[in-house]
Amino acid sequence: MRTRILASMVIAAGIAITISIILYDGGLESPYPERKIGIVVNPPTQSVTLRDLDVLYQKASSTRAGHSNVYIFWDLIEPERGQFEWAQYDTLMGLHEKHGLRVTLFLSIINGKTLGPFPDWVGDQPLRSIPGEHLAETIDSILSRYHIVDHLIISGGTDEHFRYKSHEIPIYEELFDLVYRMVKVQHPDVKIGNSFELHNILNKNLEETARKLSFGDFVALTYMPIDTLGDINRTPQQAAIDLERALEIFPDKRIAFLEVGWSTSEFVGGSVEDQAEFARVLHDFYIENVDEIEFITWYRMYDRPEGMCGVDESVVQGTVTLGNSTFVVERLNSYICSAGLLTIHDSAKPAWTKFLDGIP
Repeated sequence: MRTRILASMVIAAGIAITISIILYDGGLESPYPERKIGIVVNPPTQSVTLRDLDVLYQKASSTRAGHSNVYIFWDLIEPERGQFEWAQYDTLMGLHEKHGLRVTLFLSIINGKTLGPFPDWVGDQPLRSIPGEHLAETIDSILSRYHIVDHLIISGGTDEHFRYKSHEIPIYEELFDLVYRMVKVQHPDVKIGNSFELHNILNKNLEETARKLSFGDFVALTYMPIDTLGDINRTPQQAAIDLERALEIFPDKRIAFLEVGWSTSEFVGGSVEDQAEFARVLHDFYIENVDEIEFITWYRMYDRPEGMCGVDESVVQGTVTLGNSTFVVERLNSYICSAGLLTIHDSAKPAWTKFLDGIP
């Protein structure tokens, strides 16, 4: 689901433009006061202006949007030790605040099989050498500046990173605990956790590894109904069983489904009919398990033109054999580019109506 870390990010007009929006109903008669159902809002083209972004945020807000994801990279926010580059994030966070959106913040310490990206002044450090105290101070600076952040995810693809490195789990637990304790002193209301790929956990039998890494206040999951080569190999009903399995894997944690979706690309076995059915199934799953869930976010609002979704071989190298890397990248790109509920021409797929109708 991710390029570079966890999401496809494009910088245009100095602004990171991939965000995710959580929809909610604040009505007094609501039987589900904690309901948070979301959708990632992304423009259908790579080129975007500040005015375009404002329109996107306004469109999201008009659907009673209440929450979003922002991906901040350590090397971009603090290129020099103690010197921060706030400009593009000030603009992005300002748009969130203008349109009434709270934020889940992702900071990339672990990125699947890799670490970082870290600033040059940190260097390519092994896990045990990451400066935990300074990392906590950096996070404190970010949270102190942006008061709309209510969830913090420190690492993504954590299950894959420790797939063959279980001996390093205690090292990461020590780092996480240090950062957690220091940040909580200053920001006790911010929930902190790690992100995992549910499909990867299930496809590669990594349940025990993931459980060992479920530190913090909640567990965040991404999910695609795919096999290890990137082809859709579940029906919507089988995907619902996968979601239920997540609750069994992490019985003592509330779960945030950070990026969940279904592609309509026939190239990877998708269809508009299955996407619409999954949107319905996803809503039913949420209503049945609302007390165990932090939020659910559909991965993308808009499709993107083929080849414009930014997945490269660095995302999958080390997770499949070398000969399969290009094969998998091609499928992930096709999956992600067609995971939207709206086409690149702004027409609604059947799942768009199902998704909106499913908001209680």
